[in-house]
Amino acid sequence: MYWLVALSVGVIILLILFISVLSRYKKCPSDKVLVVFGKVKKGTTAKCIHGGAAFVWPVIQDFKFLDLSPIQIEVPLENALSKQNIRVNVPSNFTVGISTKPEIMNAAAERLLGLTQKQILDVAREIIFGQLRLVIAMMDIEEINTDRDKFLDNIYKNVEVELEKIGLRLINVNITDINDESGYIASLGKKAAAEALNKAKKDVAERDRDGSVGQAVAQQDQRIRVADANASAVEGENLAQVKVANSTAEMRQRKAEAEKLAIASEKVQAAKALEESYNAEQKAESARAAKEMATQNANDVVKAQIAKQMIEIAADAQAEKMRKEASGQADATFIKMEAEARGTFVKMEAEARGMNEILTKQADGFKKLVEAAGDSNKAATLLIVDKLPEIIGKQVEAIKNIKIDKITVWDNGTDGKSSTGNFLSSLITSLPPLQNILNMTGMQLPDMLAKQIPAPAPVVETVEPSKTK
Repeated sequence: MYWLVALSVGVIILLILFISVLSRYKKCPSDKVLVVFGKVKKGTTAKCIHGGAAFVWPVIQDFKFLDLSPIQIEVPLENALSKQNIRVNVPSNFTVGISTKPEIMNAAAERLLGLTQKQILDVAREIIFGQLRLVIAMMDIEEINTDRDKFLDNIYKNVEVELEKIGLRLINVNITDINDESGYIASLGKKAAAEALNKAKKDVAERDRDGSVGQAVAQQDQRIRVADANASAVEGENLAQVKVANSTAEMRQRKAEAEKLAIASEKVQAAKALEESYNAEQKAESARAAKEMATQNANDVVKAQIAKQMIEIAADAQAEKMRKEASGQADATFIKMEAEARGTFVKMEAEARGMNEILTKQADGFKKLVEAAGDSNKAATLLIVDKLPEIIGKQVEAIKNIKIDKITVWDNGTDGKSSTGNFLSSLITSLPPLQNILNMTGMQLPDMLAKQIPAPAPVVETVEPSKTK
């Protein structure tokens, strides 16, 4: 029980450690820079990763993200002194963001990590204000106003260098307007507009003159070219008509030849088609006849083979069936006879064993009876007396359903008196001789008992059934 609890606790601890280790594996999104700080590579203050992942060791390292989202900075620059000591207003919009160059990312990690976007915006705005004033001070107003590419190029060169020192890069510069309080730029604009207007008027007059001359020359040239075109057209029409006539004649000739060849070809093809049709029909009829003959032969042969095989199969099946039935009957008969013989043997053996047991017990009992009586004759007398009720019962059973018309009583007539009234007390002497009864049952009285019973002179008396009691 304890080892199971310990095992469960160990598994839970390992699972927690595994989850903790996985939670320290940090992936860097594409719009951020992962900054790992703490104990990093010797000689560096932080490790910057863009577009990858890194394992941040617990306790000895930590991490933060730098946002690469662009930062919009509005720079309403006013009264900036130009090279000509004329103050100008240059309102503009700058777009900056954290650079992804390795060395500039490290600078951003050192100077911007932990700052909010507003704080970064304020730092960048101060740098842009200073560098923009410097660029305007090195240029004439004419250059600033007319050569915008040079002006923007100077801004990029000066501003971006300073921004990279804190880890930023310049993404875009948009100069919204350039003006001054003295109206110098406006005057330059009016001068340029007047010069442009005069030049435009001159150009218009020259273009009108050139247009009139050109129109006349164009009309002359048009008439000449129209006449030449008409002559060429007539000549061309004539040549075309000749070509049309020649082409028509040639077309008719070729058409006639083509029709001739077509008719001949059609007849030849018709003859070939008819011949091929006859040949195909002949081949088809031959094939059909051969097929029908083969089919008829195949049907007859197959039917005969099938009938033969069915007869053979039926004969084999019948023979197998008869063999199995004969074998089954023989086996059943043998099994039955064997079972009957075994049953008879068992029965006779059991009867013999029972008879032997009975005789053995009777012999033992008779032996004990002789030993108790002291004489075999006395023992026999005892056996007869014991069996006498059963013998009388058998005699009564034999005559109980017999209709008796008369009863004959045997009496020895002692002292000339009838002993019928004393029937029960003189049963032995009033019955027929016991020796005769025993003789009827196949038994014989012992010599001692047979000598003591004299043979009486029987008196026969006939009593009607209605007078008997």
